[in-house]
Amino acid sequence: MDDPQQKPVSKSIVTTHQGEKQGPPRRRWLVRGLVLLLMISLIFNLGFYTLYQEYFSSSGGPTEQFEAGDRFATEKIAIISVSGTIMPPFTERILKSIKKAHEDDQVRGVLLEIDSPGGFVADSQQIYHRLSELSKKKPIFVYMKRMAASGGYYIAMGAGEDGVIFAEPTTWTGSLGVIIPRFDMSGLAEKVGVVSDPLKTGEFKDSLNPFRNLTKRERAIWDHILDESYQRFLNVITDNRKNLDYEQVKKLATGQIYPAADAKENGLIDEIGYQEDALARLQEKIGLKKVRVIKYNHPASLADILLGSAEASQVENRKQALLESTVPRAMYLASWLGDLPGWQ
Repeated sequence: MDDPQQKPVSKSIVTTHQGEKQGPPRRRWLVRGLVLLLMISLIFNLGFYTLYQEYFSSSGGPTEQFEAGDRFATEKIAIISVSGTIMPPFTERILKSIKKAHEDDQVRGVLLEIDSPGGFVADSQQIYHRLSELSKKKPIFVYMKRMAASGGYYIAMGAGEDGVIFAEPTTWTGSLGVIIPRFDMSGLAEKVGVVSDPLKTGEFKDSLNPFRNLTKRERAIWDHILDESYQRFLNVITDNRKNLDYEQVKKLATGQIYPAADAKENGLIDEIGYQEDALARLQEKIGLKKVRVIKYNHPASLADILLGSAEASQVENRKQALLESTVPRAMYLASWLGDLPGWQ
């Protein structure tokens, strides 16, 4: 039978052992503080190291990702990808990629990879201009994926007369022309009793006001603006497609989309094929047996995150998704659900 007087002694011993394991409270807090300081130090050092690398990197340009070919070859073919609507901030990234390819002596040729329905007139012109300068120094070939229409075709002309344009069998291209989106809600405004009466300094300051009809003078002004951009588009194609003259280009520039086979028949592209076909032809043009194919990427840096650029980029992505939701697409899809904004 157990002695009841021994129970308090046993409980006292257990308490003593727990106290010995835990140690003095001061020591525990000291250890925790040191661990916390070490973690903070590591985070700050990692941040400063990343910022140091970005500051001293080549003009803060894109990073290179190996795609194909000989991984250890010195000479390179650079893939510059243009995907989605041509608009800020993506335009700046494309221009940085072009600049890096221009300045890198190891880059012997460039494959311009396009999957875009087009975009802003000014941005398309900027990219075309920089590509034209690059094509004088290094050969540029074009590879069109799902769609290379309107501004997407415009920038393809940056490859110049000697650039070969490839398109996949299912590529849509063409849509040569200019558009200024506008809604006329004047009838709706009249029904609900909305009157647009802006305070303005000139006759044409609110000429795209959707709550009233365009006047004849306003329409004449916008027709002139459209025609100026349209003529530039026609001339860019005429200057860079040696098999097409101005009148031929004008007949094609109805705004319609051309499947790859029709585009080749009309002289808008040169070959129907895939990325590997375009790369093989470009390597043959350069005359190299061994080449390293790299692709330029623009990952979000630590500085972008700290400065809020990553969040701004997400906003622009949503804008791009909304614009792209209005682009016509053919789909092989066993579903009743079509394309939704922001779901691309």
